[in-house]
Amino acid sequence: MTSYEVESIATVVGGHARVQDDYQGGVESVIRLNEAYPLETLRGIDEFSHLTVTWRFHLAQPEDVQLHARSPRGNVQWPATGTFVHRNHRRPNQLAVSYPRLLGVDGRDLLVTDLDAVDGTPVIDLAPYFQEMGPRGSIRQPAWPSEMLADYWRDAAERPETGLP
Repeated sequence: MTSYEVESIATVVGGHARVQDDYQGGVESVIRLNEAYPLETLRGIDEFSHLTVTWRFHLAQPEDVQLHARSPRGNVQWPATGTFVHRNHRRPNQLAVSYPRLLGVDGRDLLVTDLDAVDGTPVIDLAPYFQEMGPRGSIRQPAWPSEMLADYWRDAAERPETGLP
């Protein structure tokens, strides 16, 4: 296998304090660009409403990876599906892609909401979201992702146990 070494370009500051499956919505956080990158690398980004953010599940361990079919979230009501059908930290490279809304830019800080990464998460890459680069044609998927993610983007303040990020 070919391997690649990548360095983070930014870090998530604030926002979600712990990993959780649902109630990801409405939480503001900052994506802070590393000082190694000049400020002009962000020029024009404030003209976009959303970002494409690639980040690493930095709290995951290599032993979390599971290379077999399993039911999402351990719920046997949903079909056992392969590793590359899941979107979690149990995948080989433990990477994720999110599309947070960009609220503002202050120097190296990108203020965002609806980023489902936790405080301290390393950001591998970011770019503005271009709607022309989104999916083409109609979207097809089985019922279980919609069932599983029904509360994913619910406002974090509505979370039953604490109401906190």
